[in-house]
Amino acid sequence: MLKTVAAILIDDFAPFEFGVLCEVFGTDRTDEGVPPVEFRVVGEEPGKPLRTDVGLRVLPDHGLDALDGADLVAVPACTIRDEYPEPVLAAVRAAHARGATLLSVCNGAFILGAAGLLDGRRCTTHWRHAAEFAARHPRAVLDPDVLFVDDGDIVTGAGTASGIDACLHLVRRELGSAAATTIARRMVVPPQRDGGQRQYVDLPVPDCQAESLEPILTWMLEHLTEEHPVSALARRATMSERTFARRFVAETGTTPHRWLTTQRVLHARRLLETTALTLDEVAHRCGFTSTALMRHHFQKQVGVAPHDYRRTFATR
Repeated sequence: MLKTVAAILIDDFAPFEFGVLCEVFGTDRTDEGVPPVEFRVVGEEPGKPLRTDVGLRVLPDHGLDALDGADLVAVPACTIRDEYPEPVLAAVRAAHARGATLLSVCNGAFILGAAGLLDGRRCTTHWRHAAEFAARHPRAVLDPDVLFVDDGDIVTGAGTASGIDACLHLVRRELGSAAATTIARRMVVPPQRDGGQRQYVDLPVPDCQAESLEPILTWMLEHLTEEHPVSALARRATMSERTFARRFVAETGTTPHRWLTTQRVLHARRLLETTALTLDEVAHRCGFTSTALMRHHFQKQVGVAPHDYRRTFATR
């Protein structure tokens, strides 16, 4: 269970990325069924003003000792520099050694790298800083194209808005999809973006008058149990198959098949949490042709088997 989150700040931190942490973890939504989370804002010294990169200052209530007992230590983006405060790096190392999960947003990964915690670990950062990150931390296993990377006790998010995806992924992983969906709904953001989607996609010039594929995506969600070949989806969108496939990747960052599989797994998670349906019934309602196929995709995306997931989250 995710009970305590500590966001650690240094000078010239980015207020948007910090705000994402505040919105996801620091806002009390217990009245909507989201489990309570203690949120701590941490600096080197409590009450010492820390400047942002846009000309305002924040006074953290806590010093580095507040990382003790935190289940999650979150590091937002800040101005990249040659050296980071050693007391901060030491505190992050100690928190990780004690068993805390670490989360970086955008170039916050540079702090985790400077602490020596990403050597041999899968990670990501903002695509604009990927080359510099790779040069500084050649032993890190950097994937510069994805929205976020979940490497177990270290989760790294890419630039800006994908930090929301990484945070909601952690909420879903630790507190269940119901909590993640509630928070996403309040933030008016989609709760379902998969970490493997592309960070940055060039939007091609459309070959038709359609402005968005949102109606098609909504229709697919309403018909999860049906098969959706690209040819049929393209006809519904009044596009050629090539144009539809290109537009789909441009708008969602992934292919129709992968997007649909992700939606089916997300729906399976909700059913496993909130119903007593058998695994066969869940698979059928989510559009999987067999329980074995659902188990395969569920294990691949969630990391545990459907039965184990239900045992962990159903009572929540």
